[in-house]
Amino acid sequence: MNLFEPDAWKGVFPAATTQFAPDLSVDLEATAATLEALIRDGVHGLIVLGTCGENNSLEADEKRQVLKVAVEVARGRVPVIVGVSEMTTARAVAFARDAESIGADALMVLPAMVYVPTEDELVAHFQAVASATDLPIMLYNNPPAYRVSIGLGALDKLAGVSNIVALKESAPDTRRFTDLKNAFGERFVLMAGLDDVALEGLILGSQGWISGLTSAFPRESVALYDAFARGDLKTAVAIYRWFMPLLHLDAEHDLVQSIKLAEQIMGRGSERVRPPRLPLDGARRAEVTAMVEAAAASRPALPQAA
Repeated sequence: MNLFEPDAWKGVFPAATTQFAPDLSVDLEATAATLEALIRDGVHGLIVLGTCGENNSLEADEKRQVLKVAVEVARGRVPVIVGVSEMTTARAVAFARDAESIGADALMVLPAMVYVPTEDELVAHFQAVASATDLPIMLYNNPPAYRVSIGLGALDKLAGVSNIVALKESAPDTRRFTDLKNAFGERFVLMAGLDDVALEGLILGSQGWISGLTSAFPRESVALYDAFARGDLKTAVAIYRWFMPLLHLDAEHDLVQSIKLAEQIMGRGSERVRPPRLPLDGARRAEVTAMVEAAAASRPALPQAA
């Protein structure tokens, strides 16, 4: 998959989960099964080892094992984009090099974890990772989660880095999409990265949607995107409105637990997460369960899968 071509980024790319066994070891077989099911249900690409993939809860060798499984499952049918989320620039560089060797199609590069950088430090981190690989790179902007915004000034400094091709935009303020288009035109492919502003992002210039709740409802997610892509905004809005109560979960602190619980309810995975996360319990678990069950009971009618 040539993700240097902008058209390759079109569609729905689920932020896939990493599955764990009862002892919380990585369950590679179950992870492979969830990825295969997503491909079978029509997604256009896979994001592995992102936030929903619990990247920072995995050991270095586990990350590489999960990526290897994803590449083997995809078999070139859809692109595999892997998260690069590390404490230090050196570790990010090392993982980027290994990811290229393993067969990833692109990297989703996050700011270094924990430390909040200056603009120059942020730019230097991204430049170092980009210089270590020939793979195309998508930067990940998520100020609420990672306490740093990839501002227009930083992007201007990075515009000359040829293999930085895309930006996953997860800021909740949809004005960012227009500001980015006005500032950079078509220089960066924009990807909507926050579920409950996904349709707004697509309308305002995103080429695709990187989605958390797609892991539980992939066919509906693809149907929403397909309706938008063919200009059927009425259908897209109808699916979006049905989906919205669940899509709000993607913007919550416990999004990983909620998405994995939704997967479990829909028979697509397990709710097991690694500490410091714990599975939802009590009133919150009951609330999310009720939301997922209500959505499942009122699913919009979709064309039969081919």
